[in-house]
Amino acid sequence: MNIIVTGASRGIGKQLVINFTIMGGHRIIAISRNESKLLKLKAHCEEISESSEVIAMPFDLETGDYKSLAREIKGCMPEVHILINNAGSLVNKSIAQLSGRDFDHMMNTNVRPAFLLVRSLLPHFGNPSHIVNISSMGGYQGSVKFPGLSLYSASKAALAVLSECLAVELTERGISVNCLALGAAQTEMLSEAFPAYKAPLSATEMAGYIADFALTGHRYYNGKILPLSLSTPKTM
Repeated sequence: MNIIVTGASRGIGKQLVINFTIMGGHRIIAISRNESKLLKLKAHCEEISESSEVIAMPFDLETGDYKSLAREIKGCMPEVHILINNAGSLVNKSIAQLSGRDFDHMMNTNVRPAFLLVRSLLPHFGNPSHIVNISSMGGYQGSVKFPGLSLYSASKAALAVLSECLAVELTERGISVNCLALGAAQTEMLSEAFPAYKAPLSATEMAGYIADFALTGHRYYNGKILPLSLSTPKTM
């Protein structure tokens, strides 16, 4: 399989690249703005398996040129089978402290990259192929919400609805689109939002589920927003 993972330098994204490498037989493009961490990840994966290939592709999803990125991707793989839009960031501020710049940053890191990457790669997806957008329980309608995370949650909700819309538009191309609304997994981002909270799942465990879903989920789901949550910080 030819696989792209964004936000690959840390947390769940990093573990996804490692998991796919362990499975063997995959070519994985790892995207992040942090080149040094990507190169360390690539070297680590080369020690794990010789049957998988990890391609480190440094790119700033907020400010980068997506046409150039698409050309680089096309030069590395004949077609894309799986795209996991995992990259994102978090702003933890009360509504009174938030600015228009914070709004733009949340939308430009949590929603816009998924849209631009899908659009740029549209002619390059295989048939069948699977796009998995990584959202959050904070963006899942009816879930528990938390003070300080209004823009983060709103951006993740936008990503979820975008996933539903893309699924409708891309069905005839053989492209399935699903969205996973992740609950608490022990990552750097979770620690930024809830420093004292210990999640019931590790990043490795959550990444294991996502990797399996990316490979097989399109056989059973399309256009779905699926919550993955054992608990929330508020209930623990």
